[in-house]
Amino acid sequence: MYAGKIVESGHTREILKAPLHPYTQALVSAIPDPNPENRMRHRSVPAGEPPSAVSPPSGCRFHPRCPHFIKGKCEAEEPRLIKIKDSRSVACYLYP
Repeated sequence: MYAGKIVESGHTREILKAPLHPYTQALVSAIPDPNPENRMRHRSVPAGEPPSAVSPPSGCRFHPRCPHFIKGKCEAEEPRLIKIKDSRSVACYLYP
């Protein structure tokens, strides 16, 4: 969930193994690694700040921070939550 909207749903193991939505990918990437050798590993963090809950952005609420932003689409209309597989759904224009 991002800014009050579900962006991805499915079985926990599937989501952690292969996140689909860019926000979910960022969350999974931020999970600390218990291996001390990986403590200096670079983790990509989406630029910008989370949106206001009072005045969220138009379209996809993650679009101002999304590395895969599609101009003219992501900011124009909120993507629907679509079924990808039997147990997976995602709200992102990267998945038709």
